[in-house]
Amino acid sequence: METIKNPRLTSNSKVLRKNMTKQERHLWYDFLKQLPVTVHRQKVYGPFILDFYIPCANLVIELDGSQHYEEAGKASDRERDLYLQERQLTVLRYSNLDVMQNFMGVCEDIIQHIPSFVDLGSFR
Repeated sequence: METIKNPRLTSNSKVLRKNMTKQERHLWYDFLKQLPVTVHRQKVYGPFILDFYIPCANLVIELDGSQHYEEAGKASDRERDLYLQERQLTVLRYSNLDVMQNFMGVCEDIIQHIPSFVDLGSFR
């Protein structure tokens, strides 16, 4: 995995882990934390902080609040997604509304992106 030492991002990622949004907490505590794979929260990756990162699947999960639907947010997301895709990472984006109203659908979609060699037991 590519790493760039960035003390500002590292300290920001720690703050973000301690101050997760309601939707991030829901996805983390009620699903991702229970997966039998390593899942990182607020992971520094290059010049970005990823909401969630599953290394065995080369998978990035981003939860989008309202700022992501403004023009500046859309442009920033396109740049970020391109950077990550160039590094063979799959980026899954879900709106905060998706997490709150279709939680099981979001979880099922994430599971579909985890390689079949990973034993997910009761998650499949």
